Amino acid sequence: MTKVADPIAEFRDDHRKVRDGLLDLSEAIQKKQVPQARRILGDLNVMVGPHFRYEEEALYPALKTFLGEYVDQLIKEHDGVIATARTAAQLLGKDSLTDAEAAAATRAARSLLVHVSNCDGLAILTEKFSQNEMDELARKYTAAREAGVALLDWADKIRKN
Repeated sequence: MTKVADPIAEFRDDHRKVRDGLLDLSEAIQKKQVPQARRILGDLNVMVGPHFRYEEEALYPALKTFLGEYVDQLIKEHDGVIATARTAAQLLGKDSLTDAEAAAATRAARSLLVHVSNCDGLAILTEKFSQNEMDELARKYTAAREAGVALLDWADKIRKN
C-alpha cells in the first residue's frame, strides 16, 4: 500500500468517496436494487474501516487540543454510523425490500451525510498542527490503511468503545 503523504488531503478525499457512496446507496435502495445496494454497502464498509480507525486512534486524540470534550461527540456519531451500517447490512441480506424498508433505509443512508459533512470541516483545524504532528498522522493513516480492517470487523474486534 502507498504511504499517505498528506493525511488531510487523504481524509478529505475519503469523505468525497463516502459522500458519493452514500448517495449511490440511497439511490439503489430507493429503487429497491438490493444486489447493487449490497455491493455499495460492502465497498463502504471496506473503505470506512481504516478511515474510522485513523480518526479514533490518531486524528481525534490530536484534535482534543482544540476541541476538548467535543471529540467524544464525534465518537458517539461513529457509534450511530456503526449501528446504521449493521442495520443496513442485515436489511440488505434479504432478497427484496418492502416500500417501508426502502424508505427507512434511504433516510438512514442520507442521514449519514451529516456526519461526513461535519467531519470534513475538521480539516481546517489541522492547519495548526506542526509538521511533526502531520508526519505522525500520515504514519498512522498509512498503518490503518495497511491493516485494511473493514468497519464492522474493526468495530466488533478492535475498537475500544
